[in-house]
Amino acid sequence: MAGRRNDGVLAIWAEAQRQQQRREEARWRAEAAQERQREREQREAQRAAARNEREAQRAYQQSREAEAARLTAELDSRVEELRGLLAAGLRAPAFGPQALLAPRPVPPFDPGPLGQAVAMPDQGGPKYHVPPPDQVQARNPGVRRQYEQYLAQARARFEQDWYAAQAQEADRQRRLAVYHQEYLAWAAQFRRQDEERAARTEELLRRLRAGEPEAVQEYFTAGLYASAAWPEGFPHRLVAAWEASARQLVVNWELPGPDVVPAASRVRYVKTDDREAEVARPATERKALYREVLAQSALRLAAELFRADRDGMLDSVVLNGFVLGIDPATGREAERFLSTLTASRAEFAGLALDRVVPVECFQGLGGKLSARPERLDEVRPDRLPEAVGGSLAGHGGEEDPDLFEMDPIEFEELIAELFRLRGFRVMTTARSGDVGVDVVAEDLDPVTGGKIVIQAKRYRKTVPPTAVRDLESTVRHHGANKGILVTTAGFGRGSYSYIEGKPLTLVSGPELVDLLAEQGLRGRLGGGAANDGKPAAAAAAPTDRHSSLTVSWQSRTAGGDAVELDVTAFLCAAGRVLSDEHFVFFNNPQDPDGAVRLHPTHSVPGEPSRAVRLTLDLERLTPKVDEVVVAVSTEEEEPPALPLGYVHGVALAATYGPGAAGPAQWAAGTGGVPDSAMLVGSFQRAGGGWQFSPSGRAVTNGLLGLAGAFGVAVE
Repeated sequence: MAGRRNDGVLAIWAEAQRQQQRREEARWRAEAAQERQREREQREAQRAAARNEREAQRAYQQSREAEAARLTAELDSRVEELRGLLAAGLRAPAFGPQALLAPRPVPPFDPGPLGQAVAMPDQGGPKYHVPPPDQVQARNPGVRRQYEQYLAQARARFEQDWYAAQAQEADRQRRLAVYHQEYLAWAAQFRRQDEERAARTEELLRRLRAGEPEAVQEYFTAGLYASAAWPEGFPHRLVAAWEASARQLVVNWELPGPDVVPAASRVRYVKTDDREAEVARPATERKALYREVLAQSALRLAAELFRADRDGMLDSVVLNGFVLGIDPATGREAERFLSTLTASRAEFAGLALDRVVPVECFQGLGGKLSARPERLDEVRPDRLPEAVGGSLAGHGGEEDPDLFEMDPIEFEELIAELFRLRGFRVMTTARSGDVGVDVVAEDLDPVTGGKIVIQAKRYRKTVPPTAVRDLESTVRHHGANKGILVTTAGFGRGSYSYIEGKPLTLVSGPELVDLLAEQGLRGRLGGGAANDGKPAAAAAAPTDRHSSLTVSWQSRTAGGDAVELDVTAFLCAAGRVLSDEHFVFFNNPQDPDGAVRLHPTHSVPGEPSRAVRLTLDLERLTPKVDEVVVAVSTEEEEPPALPLGYVHGVALAATYGPGAAGPAQWAAGTGGVPDSAMLVGSFQRAGGGWQFSPSGRAVTNGLLGLAGAFGVAVE
């Protein structure tokens, strides 16, 4: 019995051990299954990542291949444009009396960002909403008082924001009204200039019908210069002469150089190097295409001339095509003639130009093409304009147009042509009504490219800082990458400081002339009787309506120019500066209205002296200003500032515009003066005009003392 009991205990123990073993085995199997699942998921994730990486790589390569295809398509499009040069000219309308006399529409007023009203705050909006307490909390006096306090604060915030928005809206409307008045003045000037242009054109057509050689030359050269549908990069410079006895017009016309034909035939993407590679266009193809361009240009010019000759003035034309290149005999740049053609009206009338092979047609008319135009090998012109005798007419020739006197639309077109020649895709907005932008350019570079808005301002005075600030707003409004302000004048130091770190570029008048010359375009800043041929700096001198103060001094220290003076002006009302922007000094060389301008320090010729000029257009001052105070102070770059005793006196030379009077010369002694600032004098309203009164009173603490005395906020 005992043995059987032991057997039963052992059986139970053995069964328990087997069950424990089975549980362990089940756990091990479960853990193994989980591990295998994790490994499967990890392998799947790795495969998915590799798959995504391959897809990303494939998508990237496809984008690069698409970019290469786009560049190839642009090359093909350019070649097609060159091959269709003659056809495009035949489709374009010919110039003629109707086109010359057609009035130009005045672009409508576009307020731009100023046309958008300031959004008024909404008292019911979340910014001013204060949630009321629940019913239980509302019975608590402390909670109720706190709620009423929050409610009062929200109302105060709303009223403050509302009044601020009302002030901004009033300022916007004021600026809009000023802008609209400027537009109306511009539109009136535009109409007057268009009427004057129409009158000049009527007179030209009258002289043309009378057979005056100068009128014939001017009519055809102006028409050719303005002819449309020429590809980008084609110059328009020409000179012509008309021989009345032979009824022949002789024209020298500038052609594009051999690089007008793309050097690459296509662009391919190289996956192994991850780069775009250009496939060179065969030299024979480039030469043949360039010869075709030369032949098409001559045929197109002849067609335009005969189509525009409504009165039968021309029996024949001589067309000499040239490029600017290096003359191997002299090593200097010269006109290299690559084509010449003499064509009669009768010969041309028998041609079906829309079906001819250009080179064969050109040579069939007796024209001569350079055998190696890519090397600028010349041909002998049949006849040159200077051989005709009499005067010559031309556009883009040696007599540069005065940019100050240029028609506004022509000036904008010139700026557009400048950027077009610099490789941008360009559209002018002069006829589209976009008053805020004159030219829109697109940089086609896939990395650095983008949209560029360009404003062109024919100013004789320094461009005010407000115009530069408006340019930044225009860039944002049009979603552009960059803004460029081009002017015939210049910019103050404040404008250059303002654009630092911003996508803005300023192009002054002298810089504009240089850029035009780089692209073979012509333009000058004044000249002739207006400013005796002086450069742009002289052209910016004050006009008859301006008053001018020139403050000069001489250093007592060794070296002669060791001491510099800062000239400042305070535009005051009741003895206090109107605002910080009405404090004119080296960092703010012009007030917001452009009435008072500070010009840079310069040396007095032949003397160890320095001088600063301040110009004042007193008629432009806001009525709130009743006094303009002029002062000087020694520079404070290394405090303490030197006393005025280091300066050999301060001299003033003045000229006064209409409504202003005062002494023409004045001087103040500075010997032994311990202070570093001095009041030179002030313009004060006197009846209907202004009177300048010299002062000479010393002021302590230099420029800071001056600023504090007239209420300028100094941080």
